[in-house]
Amino acid sequence: MTGKKEHIAITGVGSISSFGSTHDDVWESYLRMRSFLRPRSFNGEETAVGSLSQHSDEILNSIRHEGPIYKHLDRTVLMAIHAARQAVDEAGWSKSDRVRTGVNVGSSRGATALIEEFHSAYIEEPSKRLFPLTSPITTLGNVSSSVAHAIGAAGPEISHSVTCSTGLHAVFNGIAWMKAGLADRFIVGGTEASLTGFTIAQMKALRIYTNDVESDFPCRPCSAEMPPRNSMALGEGAALFALERLPDDQPVNERKNVLGVVESFGYALEAPSTATSITEEGRAIRNAMQMAIDGLAAGGPVDLVILHAPGTTKGDRSELNAVRSVFGSDMPVMVSNKWFVGHTFGASAALSLEYALAILKHEDFVDFPYDVTFQNKRRPIRRVMVNAAGFGGNAASIVVSKPI
Repeated sequence: MTGKKEHIAITGVGSISSFGSTHDDVWESYLRMRSFLRPRSFNGEETAVGSLSQHSDEILNSIRHEGPIYKHLDRTVLMAIHAARQAVDEAGWSKSDRVRTGVNVGSSRGATALIEEFHSAYIEEPSKRLFPLTSPITTLGNVSSSVAHAIGAAGPEISHSVTCSTGLHAVFNGIAWMKAGLADRFIVGGTEASLTGFTIAQMKALRIYTNDVESDFPCRPCSAEMPPRNSMALGEGAALFALERLPDDQPVNERKNVLGVVESFGYALEAPSTATSITEEGRAIRNAMQMAIDGLAAGGPVDLVILHAPGTTKGDRSELNAVRSVFGSDMPVMVSNKWFVGHTFGASAALSLEYALAILKHEDFVDFPYDVTFQNKRRPIRRVMVNAAGFGGNAASIVVSKPI
C-alpha cells in the first residue's frame, strides 16, 4: 500500500484502441457518446466488435516495418509498443532514466492471432516444419521483453495474465518493485488483440455475447432493459502508464507532468462454483474495493467508480451489489467504457485507468446513453476508483486522485 508520505505518480500514459491513438482522440471519442462497436464477420457470422481504425492499423504496420526484430510480432505486442512509447515520451524519461526502468505489461491471452495461425498450420499438416520463430514470438514473456527493447528499458521485464484484472495487477507489481528499491521507474499496463475467430467462438459458447449488431449500443452494461440480457462484446487495445516514486519531501504539485497519484489499491479472490461464476453479492470485488478504501489517507470520499461491468447480467448485477455494500447511502457516480469499445480482456482495466486520468484532468465524465438500474448525480470528481474482475474469481481495485 502507498503510505501517507510517499507518492506513486503516473507521469505518462499511452494507448491505442477504438477510441484512437492519441490523448486528444480518446477524450474526443468519449465526448461523442457513440459506440465504436461495428459488425464484422467471424466464422461466417456478423458480430459486433470494437476494432482499431484504419489509421491505428497503419501505426502498427509502421512499427512492424522498423526492423527485423519487429517484423513477426503479434498485434498484441505491437499495440503495447505504441502505447509504451507514448507513455515514456509524455513522462519525459531520458535514456539514463531508463537504465533502472522495469516493464510489466500483461495480457489475458497473449499472442492470440499468431498462436491460432501456427496451431492451425500444425493441425492441417503436422509433418511440415513450423515457422522457426513460432515459440519465441508466441510466448507470453515476449510482450514485455519486446516493449523493453522498444523503449530502451534495462530493468526487470515481467509479462503475466490475471485474466481481466491483468492491467491493474501490472500496476500493483510495478509499485511493489519500486517500493522495494529494485527499480526507479516502471512501465505498466495491459494489451489485448482478442478479435480472432477462435476467441469470439469461445465467448459465444458461454452464451454471454451480444446478439445485437445493428443498434446504436450493442453492448449495454448495467442496462435497465427488461427482461435482462447478456450483451458483452469484444474489443482490442492497449494502455500503458509510466510510474514513478516521487521523493517523500517533494510535493506532487511541483511536478508538472503528474497526471494522477495512486493512493491505494486492493485485490481479492473468491472460490467460484464454476470456472466463470461469481457470487451474487460480488464478494471478491467487494473485498478488493474495501481493501482499497481502507488504504486511503484522510481527505474525502471516492467520488466516481469506473465499473468492470462487462455487459453480462450476472456479472453486472454482482458488481453493483458489491458497490452498494461498500458505499451504502453515500453512493459514488458509476460509469463504464465498455459500451463504447467492448471488453478488451487484459487491457480493459488499463483502458479504464486511462479513462480515470482523463476524468480527473477534464473534471467531467460521460454518463450512460441508455437507461441503467441506478441514477448518477453530478458532483466534483477528485478521487476515482477503477474495478476489474476476471475468470477464476479474482478482482482488483485501484484509487487515483488529482495531483494536489
